[in-house]
Amino acid sequence: MSDTIPPHADNFILPFQVGNTSVRGKTVRLGSVVDEILTRHGFPDPLSMLLGEASALVSMLGASLKFDGKLIFQAQGDGPVSMIVADYTAGGTLRATASFKQEKLDTIKKARGPELHYLLAKGHMVMTIDQGPDMERYQGVTPLEGPTLEVATVNYFKQSEQIPTAVKLAVGRLSAPGEEPQWRAGGIMVQFMPGEGGSRERGEAELMRENDEETWNNAAALLNTASPDELLDPMLSAQDLLYRLYHENGVRAFDPLPVNFGCTCNRGKVQRVLDQFTEEEREEMTEEGQIRVECEFCRTPYVFDA
Repeated sequence: MSDTIPPHADNFILPFQVGNTSVRGKTVRLGSVVDEILTRHGFPDPLSMLLGEASALVSMLGASLKFDGKLIFQAQGDGPVSMIVADYTAGGTLRATASFKQEKLDTIKKARGPELHYLLAKGHMVMTIDQGPDMERYQGVTPLEGPTLEVATVNYFKQSEQIPTAVKLAVGRLSAPGEEPQWRAGGIMVQFMPGEGGSRERGEAELMRENDEETWNNAAALLNTASPDELLDPMLSAQDLLYRLYHENGVRAFDPLPVNFGCTCNRGKVQRVLDQFTEEEREEMTEEGQIRVECEFCRTPYVFDA
């Protein structure tokens, strides 16, 4: 097990391998990073929880990037929530946002939690790997199927990537004595990845031959015993959680990867966007001689003289 993480650390992704098998995984712990993301937006709790789950998910998936690029997760639907977006840039920078129908605000508040099928209803899930301006993007799109983001993610990998996958996600507010509650998010996922990273082209039937099926089913079943409390408890280290789940088979943890909150917006970028509008369109945006623009990811305001 990796001993490079302090016992109660936050904001990192820990890759691991179950024994000497082809089951590889990642677990993520987000504290101040996800609290800053969700607090800046101030969404209703059910939407905040869903966005926190997306943040944990994209962190684990993005940690597999082998180049300077970005993984973008999107879920779009026709429910009260129109879209959730989270992206992870190689090196560990995370940001996330959502858009919803203002007239459906009360409907969102009535959700019992991060209910994907209730909040987004029918739609699709998109995973985009952006390798930079001079490289072709890879994009996978599947229908948004399942009551939760966990189930929808498993279905995505089954349909788009044909990689056996199991995922557990958790988001909640915790508080220490005398302190205000803060958002936390956690997640753990395993995939059956023979060889170095597996091979999308071989398909699920080839990825999991008969003698591997028991190994995979056991690893997925053990992962699904992880509780939300275990994923969020700051007093339970990621290493201890992995040991609880996989000590019978053995588990090897690799070097942790840091996660930080960051946004790519700046005044110059916003101005270049405004320059693309016609003079008449900019006049419609003007109030009291100024154009005010707010970044949808970090909520930073930008004010321009008309």
